[in-house]
Amino acid sequence: MKKRVEVAAAVITRPDGSFLLGQRAPGTFYPGYWEFPGGKVEPGEDARAALIRELDEELGIQAHACWPWLMREHDYEHANVRLHFFEVPDYSGEIRDHVHSDLQWQHADALSVSPMLPANGPILKALSLPREMAVTCAETLGVEAQLDAADRALMRGVRLIQLRDKTLAPEARETLARSLLARCREHHALLVINDDLALAERVGAHGIHLSEAHLQTIGARPDMAWVGASCHSRDALERVAELGLDYALLGHVLPTPSHPDQPALGWSAFTGLTRLLPMPVFAIGGLSTEHMREAREAGAHGIAAIRSSWR
Repeated sequence: MKKRVEVAAAVITRPDGSFLLGQRAPGTFYPGYWEFPGGKVEPGEDARAALIRELDEELGIQAHACWPWLMREHDYEHANVRLHFFEVPDYSGEIRDHVHSDLQWQHADALSVSPMLPANGPILKALSLPREMAVTCAETLGVEAQLDAADRALMRGVRLIQLRDKTLAPEARETLARSLLARCREHHALLVINDDLALAERVGAHGIHLSEAHLQTIGARPDMAWVGASCHSRDALERVAELGLDYALLGHVLPTPSHPDQPALGWSAFTGLTRLLPMPVFAIGGLSTEHMREAREAGAHGIAAIRSSWR
């Protein structure tokens, strides 16, 4: 039986969205391969504490923010490795590498180094997922007002839109989907369609967003580039992981007018429910971009919002 190795890994980021990768040195497993900085968690050591220690030892920096992000497992020849990924957006000290052959700042959509360690492939896709999801409400705003709002949102930097609006007439929803997709392509943004795989395929959307009810009925991941799902429980989140989906939405985190009779999760419960999951999870419910840092400190990939995205 292979031994289990717990590893803490850092996604050290800069404001331009780049992150740091290190090339493994000769004499180690997978020499020449690229990885995220970090190292083994010692017995009795917390993963966050291990990461802070390793970054000091490896790079000579002191991490001031270590936000839990996701966890991936991978079977290597020598061990089963469980990687605890943390985002590190804030540190002090000058990076001086002590263990790698080389260091490079990279962008997920323009990677210029290879090969990557096998466990890190899905991490690069997760890093290319935008941090804000804007969820449409054309049923309330009106179709033309929704399109105008989408134009403004894309101009300010939104790069992921979910077309919801399930009660629109099919023809109107398809027209809206095609109009939104044209706008998203112009801005290199993603469009996912809520719960209608046929529509998503017909218009050429980037992906499909499943309802929690739909999530429980499918036996395999839909064949689209991006697939996510709405969740309200740990069981649903684990189903997302089991199917190998790209992301989940979990909420509602804060009180929201759309669910006045349902208690909000709060950030502590959000953190507990998303612990040790292998995919990014967006927080949703009563949120705006003003909550982005709080969400990411709690382990969220980012935030999803209906009303506040279009203001």
